[in-house]
Amino acid sequence: MSIWNKHQVFEKNSFVLLVGILVVVAIGGLVEIAPLFYLKSTIEKTEGMRPYTPLELAGRDIYIREGCYLCHSQMIRPMRDELERYGHFSLAAESMYDHPFQWGSKRTGPDLARVGGKYSDEWHVEHLINPRSLVPASIMPGYPFLAETELNTRDIQASLTVNSIVGVPYTDEQIENAAADIRGQAMPDTDAAYDFEERWPTAKIRSFDGNPREVTEMDALVAYLQVLGTMVDFSIYDDKANSR
Repeated sequence: MSIWNKHQVFEKNSFVLLVGILVVVAIGGLVEIAPLFYLKSTIEKTEGMRPYTPLELAGRDIYIREGCYLCHSQMIRPMRDELERYGHFSLAAESMYDHPFQWGSKRTGPDLARVGGKYSDEWHVEHLINPRSLVPASIMPGYPFLAETELNTRDIQASLTVNSIVGVPYTDEQIENAAADIRGQAMPDTDAAYDFEERWPTAKIRSFDGNPREVTEMDALVAYLQVLGTMVDFSIYDDKANSR
């Protein structure tokens, strides 16, 4: 029997074929699963990284719900043209609290890994309501309903709980006060804002949609966009690179 015909052993014997399939699947599974046991050792510890606040997490959920990830990646590669356009290349640690992460290569629109702080809140609000008012050539759809829709906080505590189960270090206090902290971050002139600041000392407090009287889905989405790429001080990495 020629070596090219040995596959007939599998074709003519279903039991042998089944064993072969199980062996191949087992090997593939090990290749995929084994790295997860030492994954933490491959992620460089990075100062400044923190879990998303409840408002930012709600905004991230809206970002996924509306399919924003289908046109915008959050993954800057270490290539000159990307570095010059978007900034420092993405670090693994930046996605350590993302479930799922927003990497990818699909860029109908620009990469958003460093969009935080690049534009004002007002710019984001106007851009989300009517993209072509700011970018005439944009093919992005408008989302005016976000500014008119009150943010539903009913499930936010459960959302933080689920994230904590998969390793996001939310404290019991942060989980218990998740709904109140949403109001605290988006409504700066309330008592909830002071309590929020104690639990989230590095997070920004302001009315992201320009309306401090209520918390809308626009508040949440803009809060999420404005935090992207702002947690890490990349000048530290640039200094290390220049000193080599």
